[in-house]
Formats: sequence, C-alpha cells, structure tokens
Amino acid sequence: MRHTLQINHTGEVVYRDISVYGVVDKAVVLECGTALPDLYIWSFTKPGTDAIKAVLYNLGKGPRIQKLAMMVGPLSILPNTASVSIEKLPLAAHGLFTCQAFYDIKDEPIVYYYYVHLTVQVSISKPNLLMSDASPKEASTIWMHCNIEKGTEPIHYVWQHQPHNGNFMTFREGSSSFINVINVARNQTGWYRCVAGNAVNSESSEQLWLNVTFGPDVPEIDVTPHSITDRGFSALETESVSLSCQALSNPASQYIWYYNNSQVYTGPQYTIAKVFRAHTGDYTCLAQNTHLNTRSKKTVNLIVFYPPPGLPSCSLEPAQNHTSLRLLCSWSGGFPSPSLRWTGEAIKPGQEQEETGQQRNVQSSAPILLPSEGLIPNNSLFTCVGEHPARKQLAECSTRTYIPPAEPVCFAYVTNNQQYLMLSCSWDGGAPKALVWWEGPGGQSKGGQENSNILVLRYGTARSGKPYTCYAKHPLLMEAKSCTLTLEAPVLLTQRRVVSVYEGSDVQLTCNLRANYLPTNDITWFNNQGVDVRETSKYTLLRTSAWANLTVRDAEEMQDSGEYRCSTSNAVGGAEINVTLVVKKHPLPPNATLIRAMYNSRHRNEVELEWQVEGVEENGGWTGFHLEQRWVSERPNRRGSSNESQGRMEERTGPQDWSRMVIQDPSIRSYTVRGLIPTATYQFRIISINHRTIGHPSVAKTPVELRDNVYPAVVGAAVGGMLFAAIPTVLLLVYIIRNHKSSPRLHAMLFGWQHSQSRENINFPEDEVVAGSDGGLENTTGSPSPGKEN
Repeated sequence: MRHTLQINHTGEVVYRDISVYGVVDKAVVLECGTALPDLYIWSFTKPGTDAIKAVLYNLGKGPRIQKLAMMVGPLSILPNTASVSIEKLPLAAHGLFTCQAFYDIKDEPIVYYYYVHLTVQVSISKPNLLMSDASPKEASTIWMHCNIEKGTEPIHYVWQHQPHNGNFMTFREGSSSFINVINVARNQTGWYRCVAGNAVNSESSEQLWLNVTFGPDVPEIDVTPHSITDRGFSALETESVSLSCQALSNPASQYIWYYNNSQVYTGPQYTIAKVFRAHTGDYTCLAQNTHLNTRSKKTVNLIVFYPPPGLPSCSLEPAQNHTSLRLLCSWSGGFPSPSLRWTGEAIKPGQEQEETGQQRNVQSSAPILLPSEGLIPNNSLFTCVGEHPARKQLAECSTRTYIPPAEPVCFAYVTNNQQYLMLSCSWDGGAPKALVWWEGPGGQSKGGQENSNILVLRYGTARSGKPYTCYAKHPLLMEAKSCTLTLEAPVLLTQRRVVSVYEGSDVQLTCNLRANYLPTNDITWFNNQGVDVRETSKYTLLRTSAWANLTVRDAEEMQDSGEYRCSTSNAVGGAEINVTLVVKKHPLPPNATLIRAMYNSRHRNEVELEWQVEGVEENGGWTGFHLEQRWVSERPNRRGSSNESQGRMEERTGPQDWSRMVIQDPSIRSYTVRGLIPTATYQFRIISINHRTIGHPSVAKTPVELRDNVYPAVVGAAVGGMLFAAIPTVLLLVYIIRNHKSSPRLHAMLFGWQHSQSRENINFPEDEVVAGSDGGLENTTGSPSPGKEN
C-alpha cells in the first residue's frame, strides 16, 4: 500500500508512505526515493512506541551505521542510492522506518520524508497432527489437532484423508486447528494429514494412520465346489470340499467351525479332503473379535450328492413289427436319482406329456414309443437330457434314426466245394437296423432277420430264370424295399471283338461278366494257341469276380496275332467269347541319304557324317536312325621304322559285317564317329526307322580326306627352309657321286631311303579309292574291292 502527501515546493516538506512485507531470515530492501539525495537519515520506530531512533545517516561524507542498527539486522546501503538492504531480516525489524532525504541543499533545499512501514512475517513451521484416539471403535467420536509452533496469522488449515489404495482427498478445511469426527465409520480408516498455510508458505504434517475397529459382521460362508439346493449346499461324494467363512472385522476375526454343534476346526477355511455321505449335516461358523470382545455366527446345511456315473445311455429299437420306434434312455445310480426327458422335433408336446409325463420325476430310465406311420423324418435326432443336483451342467446323450443310405444289395455265390448256392441280401446301415427276408419260387424262402439274410440252396436246386426277391423293411418307411436275383447262365461282354495295334505296343483285352447273374467260376483266358494264359513276362492278368483283363506285352505280328478266348461257367451253365488281336507293323519310314562323309583331321580317326531325309520332314513318319559302318580294308602300318618294316607289306582286305549305332532322336542330321583306326578304310550308311519298322539303307559312303589348307606363311617358311637346305644337299650329292666307290655304304643308304619312301607314299588305300575325286564324296555299293575305285 502506498500513500503520498504532496505539499507545494515553496519550502514545504514532502511526505510519502510505503508498505513493505518481509520474511524472517530473508532479505528485504527499503527504498528512499528513486534518486540519490545530498543528505539522508534513516531512523526506526518500534511498534507501540513514539521514540524515533536513528540507525543510519549520510551527511555528505558517506553512510554511518549506528549501533542501534543491530536490533533491526545487518544493514547495508545499495550503491548510488539511499535504499537500505537487510540481508537476514529479524522479527525485531517489524515497525516504521523513516528516511529523511535532502535535495539541492546549496540552492533551495527540498526535503522528503519517506515512511516505510515494514511488516515482518514468520513462515509456518511443519505441523504436527494429533488424534484423541488412533484406534477408535466404529460409531465413536474423536478429535484431531493440527499443532503449529510458529507462523504468522491468519493461518488456513486443510484436512486430508487417504483411503486404502487411494489418493489423498480433502474432506474439511478452515481457520481452526481442531476438528471433531462424529460417528467414526469403517470406511474412514486410512492415512490422515493436515496442511497449514499463510501468506508466506504452507506446510504438510506427517501422515497418521486412523484404524477404526469394528465387527465382526454376520459371517458369509462359501462352499467349494458346491451346488445350491432348496435345503442348502450340496457337494459330490469323494471330492474335496472347502467351507470358507469370512466376517468383516477390524482387527481380523478368529473363526471356530462346528459340525452338528460339535467343534471340528479352528480357522477361516475348513477343508474336508474326501467328503462322504456321513458328512451331511449343519455346519456353523463362529466369528470372534477379541479386541472388542464381540462375536457372530452363521449356519449352513451341506448335503453330499453323488450323480450317476458317466452319461445317460441312449438307444432306439424297432417296435410293433418294424412299424414304430421305441426310444430308450437309462442313467442308473446316483443320489438323488436323476431326472430324464426326451427331446426332438418328431416328439409332439402333447405326446411327450402323455408318454413321459409321469416319468418327469426323479428316475433312472425313460422309454417312449413313437408310431412311425411314415411321419418321422429321415435323419431325425432324439436327445435324452439328464439332470442331477450334483451336476452343474446337463448330461445328454443322443441317438439318430435314419434309413440306410443305399438300396438293398442282393448277390449269390457258391461254396468252395460247390455244395451250396448262397443267396445273400443286406441293407447295411440305418438306425434301427432294417428287417430283411427272402421270398422265392417253390417255397424257397426265409423269414426276417435284421440287417442281412442268407438263403441257402443246395447246388443245382435253384430255379433257372425264376426271380428270388429280398424284401427289406425299415420303421421310417411305409413300404418295404426289395432287390431281385434271377439265376441264369453267365453272359460275357467285351469292349471290342477285334483289337488292332502296332508292333511293340502293350494291348489289353477285356472280358466282363454281365451283372445280376449267378456267381461264376474264375474267368479264364486262352491265347491264340488255345493255351490257358498264366502270369508271364508276356501276359499280365487283372481279374475280379466280375471281370478279367488280359494284357499282351510287346506285341509282335507273327507271334501274337490271332483269336483269344475268354471263358467262364456257373451252376446253371457256361459262356465264352472270342477276341481277335491284329498286330500291325508300323508304316515304312522315308528313305535317308548320306550327303557328306569326311575325315575331320589328318589323323583319320574321326569321321563327320551328314544326311537328309526324303520328303517333308514336318510330316514325321520316323522315330530315329540306324547308323551303320563296316571295315573295308587296311593298309600297312606307316609308323614302323625298323629294318624289318622296310620291306614291302601287302594290304589286308576282307569283307566285314555292318555294325549298328542307334540314334533315337529323329531330329538329328549329323554325327561324328570317333575311335577309328587310321590305317583302315570304312564305309558308312544311314537307315531311317519307324518304331520297329526299318527303312531301306542309304548308299554306302567312304569318307574322304580333309582338303589341304596351308597358310601362306607356312608355305613361305617351308620354301625358305627347302632353299636353305638345298645348297648343302647338292654339295653332299656331288661329293657322294664322285666318291661312290670310296663310300659305297653312304651311297646305298641314300638311294635306298629314297626308294623306300617312294613305295610308302602309294600305300594309302584312300589315295587309290578317291583318286581323281578332287576332294568330293564317292558313292559305293556292295562290298568294294580293296585298292580300287568304286
């Protein structure tokens, strides 16, 4: 708050009032104008007195602090001002500070009086929370006091409560440090604290626990596991049963269990490890609060129930000569007896009451009769529901009635010793099972049996061509179903009477027995030679009682063509059927012609062959080729250099057989033959094949030599070498000729080597065979003579 009194400046003093608030032990600044006066005097007036005592002055020679200033704390002057700073404010500094300031004292002095009203405040100390009773009894009254040692008033008090596992919440506030809590409740148990605050600060007390004592309430008893009945709790026999007692109380209650007024256990939970029927009775839980000396109790009744074992058993059966259904449900044992009832779409409400109304009570079985009359839908589901007090869930079993999915099946068979003919009829499936019986000519019949029936006839007594009828009756059908057997001789069928295939193929001949006839003996196949067919590498048999298939493997025209016969018989007669097998050769493939046969090097051990096929290749007609070769002649070995090989050797000639190489890829048009003898002469030919049909061989070819292709550099080098060697050679020849008598051996060696070399140069068979061909191909036919052109 600031109050200013302004007096004119014609020699009058100016007064100004200033209010300043400070805190004990804190710093505070007392201002004396905004400008530094020429002279100033600070004085202090203690509240309740009129005495003004100087504490500091400055008469132009610097500030002078008086001894009396110690009572208001350590003083200091702020630089270039007349403001006073108290670093650590004491409570005794509370009062009026006056600053007399003099300005322009040399001219016309101006005097200011600054009244600084300093209010020294004290911060609140940490509160101490006190309770009249920290453990009061429920519904009693207590008081709480928030005690503070120091603090400047006014002080505001806030009361806070923190329940268990919660946060602090304000439940009361005001200016009083005392509160009364009337009718203390159990939910007021928890932590408490008070918060005190003034203009300087606020402080919170330490937490204090309020423990409200109460109880015990009326106990709550829980039985696990259990079922609740109108008489109390029930449990299953031989299982573990726990009786838990809980009564709200502070401090916690102590529990005592009584069984039929006899103490059996001390503690909150009484467990019977294995309960029996003898444990049925009253169980009482007594809860005690020893601190308050109070008690309460509660009694429950426990009945030991035991349900029937397992689940109900459901079944259905035909009734009234397979015209009605009887549903059966049983669930024996248990206490009390279970309650059973049938449910299902085919059970009408009125009919259920009529048939099962008296059976809705506790029972162990529940039969019901349902007249069919063709009104019960197929695949109807009936459920028997069982209830028992000892079971939490319903126990169910279901049964379904349905017509057999297929039709009745009739068939006949003969015993192994051909003594009896058995007519079998069955209608498998369905619930309940169908009634099956036979009716035949001449009194050959048999009464009804469930599911299947066999009529036994002596072999040969069956009436040929007469029907034997099997009837099958099911409760869901108004009319009976039937199947009929007419006993006749077997009839054989085949898919094709004439079967035509190419050579090398596997062909299957079929033989089937027409259905619905008397069973036959095994079906037998005879081949084109009239021989009974057995499993061999040539023949494969696949057979059942109704068919037999013969597979002829790798068919050949001469061996396998002809009539095949399939035969069988039964008690009435026999039958056979012929199948004609025609094995054809594949068409003749187009001719192939060798167009090139040439050695690919001077080594003469590999020959490159090329051929073409006559006609348009896209039309096909061949599956591969036979490449044939044969040895024609052989010349002497050139590699011998010993004296024994220098003599003339005759060519070895002689006819050889053709050797064959199979080429399975029909698209190949060239091939390289390797591993040939360099000194031998060969002939080659090509033959196209179509599966097993072999075409005509091509004209035989003899390979020709590879043409010379010498580079000019090589030729130049050879010519240069020859010229270089010619001069010494000529000189040597002249010397030998002139001295042939003195050097006869050298003369003989020179002319003998030239003669041998000239003989060897004409011993190549191809030089004679292809002489004059100029590197072209030579056609040969037949077996050419060695050393002659073809």
